[in-house]
Amino acid sequence: MMVRNQEIHKGASKAIRLILPAFLLTAMVLAQEPAKKVSNSEANGAAVTKVSPDYPAIAKQLKIQGVVELEAIVSETGAVEKVNIVSGNPVLTKPAVEALKKWKFNPFQADGKAVKVLAQINMSFKL
Repeated sequence: MMVRNQEIHKGASKAIRLILPAFLLTAMVLAQEPAKKVSNSEANGAAVTKVSPDYPAIAKQLKIQGVVELEAIVSETGAVEKVNIVSGNPVLTKPAVEALKKWKFNPFQADGKAVKVLAQINMSFKL
């Protein structure tokens, strides 16, 4: 009986060692607040530094125009942390992303404190 209890204890201890890290990781992910979403007009209104994208030579040559829709994670300090492409001509998306990474924003506020946001940004390319 004593050997059986020790085996059960070893098995439970091993299960806890395997499950606990996954549980803690899940708890950490769930504890993070999702970024508040802000519209294109809100984001443009809060931008203090806007860098225009370079118009690719090949796009000019082929007369490619259009809008590139982007989403940017803007930190509590107003810096762009990450940029995702929502839509746009692939020839125009890279310069749009590179330009947006250089933008700076006034920090966005929620309940009186600076918060991270998901900002919608559109960049137009017109000849």
